Amino acid sequence: MNKKAVLHIPMSQYAFALDGERMVFRLRAARGDLDGCRLYYGDRSCRRTPVQFFGIPMETAARDELFDYYEVEFVSPFRRICYYFELTAGEERILYYGDFFSDHLVDDRSEYYQFPYMHRADLICPPDWMQDAVIYNIFPDSFASGKSYISGRESQKEFRGKAVRGKRGGTLRGITENIGYLKDLGINTLYINPIFAAGEYHKYDLIDYFHVDPCFGSDEDFRELVDTCHETGLRVIIDGVFNHSGWQWDKFEDVVEKGEASRYRDWFYRLKLPVRRPEDPQAYPDYECFGYERMMPKLATDREEVADYFCRVCRYWLEEFHIDGWRLDVASEVNDDFWRRFYRTAKSVNPEAVLIGEVWESAGHWLDGKIFDSTMNYDFRKHCRRFFASGSIDAAAFDGRVTHMRMRYCRQSVSAQMNLLDSHDVSRFLSLCGGDRAAFELAVLFLMTFPGMPSVFYGDELGVEGVNEDEYRQAMPWGREDALLPFYRRAVRLRNEEEALRRGSFHTVSAEKGSRLYVYERRLPGESVLAALNMDEAMAALLPEWLDGRLLWQRDLQGWELGPRGFAVIKKEW
Repeated sequence: MNKKAVLHIPMSQYAFALDGERMVFRLRAARGDLDGCRLYYGDRSCRRTPVQFFGIPMETAARDELFDYYEVEFVSPFRRICYYFELTAGEERILYYGDFFSDHLVDDRSEYYQFPYMHRADLICPPDWMQDAVIYNIFPDSFASGKSYISGRESQKEFRGKAVRGKRGGTLRGITENIGYLKDLGINTLYINPIFAAGEYHKYDLIDYFHVDPCFGSDEDFRELVDTCHETGLRVIIDGVFNHSGWQWDKFEDVVEKGEASRYRDWFYRLKLPVRRPEDPQAYPDYECFGYERMMPKLATDREEVADYFCRVCRYWLEEFHIDGWRLDVASEVNDDFWRRFYRTAKSVNPEAVLIGEVWESAGHWLDGKIFDSTMNYDFRKHCRRFFASGSIDAAAFDGRVTHMRMRYCRQSVSAQMNLLDSHDVSRFLSLCGGDRAAFELAVLFLMTFPGMPSVFYGDELGVEGVNEDEYRQAMPWGREDALLPFYRRAVRLRNEEEALRRGSFHTVSAEKGSRLYVYERRLPGESVLAALNMDEAMAALLPEWLDGRLLWQRDLQGWELGPRGFAVIKKEW
């Protein structure tokens, strides 16, 4: 038995409650090393000595190239649990508890693993509607000026004596007039990049947190947009920029002007006085900011007064305009305590409001149920790039990465992840595919059939490409006749119609070394949906006979035989 590979972490993604009764426990072991794994659990507060333990077999829920992940879900009769694992490999039988291996039990229950109390306040409970969400990400400057139209014209307006600019003419009214287009696509959730008053076209250099940028319209235009979305069944998530402000924000200008005498001198992180704002775009400022961007000074959200201010911002847009949530910019660089306050504020107004953090790395730290409901899953994009776009990994390696994405968080958080192929910060995925639409379609189909919220960046459905910022934020090509549009409609409809694709468990069926055929199943009691994605140039082997359910969708198929870069989606009921 390879003991070095065995891992269990109490009170983590390896031991968590789904609700007030159901528990999930996991254990990691070397791939193919164990013949069996059992969980034994008991009441850690019972008066009996020794504790009576109840045994349950664990199943292999997932495996990657190195490890097997054993898992069991059960209804616990106890709120306080002590537990251990029994591992078997051939004739070898070992007990594992307290991070140590043993050949016998002890009479001191404190030496076992502990789940101290299944407390309702500690449950991770993202809003249930997130499992059904299909997100459309709109960069407002680039989307629409009117129905099926964008002017493409630069604009410069004034907000309280300060110049603000737009680049391509997109407006909030333009979004409202194209809600029919989004509904026809099958979208039910909008995520809109920043709309607040700011100097540059991207609106991440904010100068006001309580008003819409005049290049996009008015506050009432935004109210009309949200109301119209809600009337037609769409939710609206907006972008919150609380890591930094713009240097035209009146609080920062006050510090620049008054120095030590400014009441806002502590509102900015590690701000040196007097403040010197370098005019050279290539110069490094001597104050903390977003990256090294001199126009975006970093906010001191660890200060009570600053945190109070931005929690008021949070409450204002939820109460006044009834938005459905926030996507939170540069979330991993903001202190945790601020986000916990922000979370409590948002949930006090609307418990169903969603908070999505921009975290590019593994985000378990922020998904404890008290900071964010979800994060932007850039790892999803990264792994899809290697398998579908560059072809640099085979199905086995891709499945290993997919398994890691599923096992690194609690189950509830996996279902709430915002999965994406591209965004306003990265190259278009179609460009990464070198314009290979067959490969791109396979990635989109994977996006629509994987656990989590699929997010479509505006224009992907019309074949928009772009590698640099100016290209991938280009104006929406309204009127373009593109074969990807009906493909997207069908892919989104597939997800919307099949509950197993939104709420079912995930199981790998085939992911062999050297192969580029990836087959997986989403399963609910009584039904399952199987997806077979083939990136092999050679013809793939026949699918097993037991997959003889109803064929939902096919491309480049001959019977059950998958042709070059084809796919099948198959539904089975029992």
